[in-house]
Amino acid sequence: VQLVESGGGLVQPGGSLRLSCAASGFTFSNYHMSWYRQAPGKERELVATIFSTGAITNYADSVKGRFTISRDIVTKTVYLQMNSLKSEDTAVYSCRALHLAGRGDYWGQGTQVTVSS
Repeated sequence: VQLVESGGGLVQPGGSLRLSCAASGFTFSNYHMSWYRQAPGKERELVATIFSTGAITNYADSVKGRFTISRDIVTKTVYLQMNSLKSEDTAVYSCRALHLAGRGDYWGQGTQVTVSS
């Protein structure tokens, strides 16, 4: 099982980034996919979730209207499009795969996002 994040980096306030999480080793369509983030000195925060069907998404209030989560069943990839980035979005962003019946729970290593001028 692997979850490999990419797309992080340094961006100016107001800018955009798109994170990707490539999944392998499990049945992607049976898993809810989420993005979490953790800033230095803070607890890990759930940012966004897309359910296994892809029809339902949830977002933290802090990112609603700015971030969009999506998934591609063919490429087994989940994306996080981040627009209008703020300094407070700076964190390590990690991908999580949770089986819809609780029979698996996997995490990626994370990718750093830094929003700074």
